[in-house]
Amino acid sequence: MIVVEEVNDLLKMTVYGELTLADFEEFESAVSDELKDYPQFDVLFDLSNMTGFTVDVAWEDIQFARQHRRDFRRIAVVTRQQWVSWLSWLSGVFTDTDVQTFPDLESARNWLAP
Repeated sequence: MIVVEEVNDLLKMTVYGELTLADFEEFESAVSDELKDYPQFDVLFDLSNMTGFTVDVAWEDIQFARQHRRDFRRIAVVTRQQWVSWLSWLSGVFTDTDVQTFPDLESARNWLAP
């Protein structure tokens, strides 16, 4: 399950449990909506409660990152799991975006603060 919040030029996605393709598609829709108002914006992924993801999400994420390679200013990923940090780095390879991982939400928000 995911919760997506749009606040000005920040899109926040919080994942609870397993991230499914339907969840990711909800995020993609929110990105499209945000792009109507902002040519570039920041993204905050709170993955601290994510337990995993389905295989189709991994493939969709790579395609999505390539399609939106210049749409994001910064992407902050909150996680304590090393494998998620590696995946975040891999996603950053396909974009022109600064992607950073953080152990807690406060650090990520501070990095994204103007």
